[in-house]
Amino acid sequence: MAKYKLVLLRHGEGAWNKENRFCSWVDQKLSSDGIKEAQNCGKHLKALGFEFDLVFTSVLRRSIQTAWLILEEMGQEWVPIQSSWRLNERHYGALIGLNRAEMALNHGEEQVKIWRRSYDVTPPPITESHPYYKDIYNDRRYKCGDVSQDHLPKAESLKDVLDRLLPYWNEKIVPELKSGKMILISAHGNSSRALLKHVEGISDEDIINVTLPTGVPILLELDENLRPLGPHQFLGDQEAIQAAIKKVEDQGKVKSTEK
Repeated sequence: MAKYKLVLLRHGEGAWNKENRFCSWVDQKLSSDGIKEAQNCGKHLKALGFEFDLVFTSVLRRSIQTAWLILEEMGQEWVPIQSSWRLNERHYGALIGLNRAEMALNHGEEQVKIWRRSYDVTPPPITESHPYYKDIYNDRRYKCGDVSQDHLPKAESLKDVLDRLLPYWNEKIVPELKSGKMILISAHGNSSRALLKHVEGISDEDIINVTLPTGVPILLELDENLRPLGPHQFLGDQEAIQAAIKKVEDQGKVKSTEK
């Protein structure tokens, strides 16, 4: 019997997910499909009987919007939400805004997979000449965080994401879990992967093969020491979920018409 349960998910599809671009810290709303994904996620969690006490999100609105839509579908709009940049998507540095399939054509599918999925490889850093640099670093939300803007990352590996996420997990989320609260974390592909790596003890080598589709809730069942009682569970139609995972994996491949 699980002592604690936690639901984690990658936000619904964003506008740049649809365009197959590295979105990262650029603030994008959900696409129309992403809105439907979030709503369907809420309906499914409601049908399964989940009742949340607290929600954690990043400070990016696709994460927050997903949480809002889920809670609305569940009739739990009153549940408190806490947001932190430490749950943000991985900072992809100079790759932000670029199309993944075009990158695969120019640099090879294996290199793009390493940039997207590896544990300790950092992409080239963003510079002030980057078209989205000011959009990120002049944003007021980062003036309200727990670190100065000078100490915000300019590019991150998955290891870097885990390093900045762990203090928030240990100091903010874990105490709430241990107090008996049922928690939903509406985060991003890489912040969710980093958390799964930590909780489940996934190796540096194996994490490259962990792919999370958008808008699919993941159930973690934990013992009194927050160790998993089994592998994480994707909640929903398993055939549809596997198709969604393949769709995400194929984003980093050269389109067939370009080969």
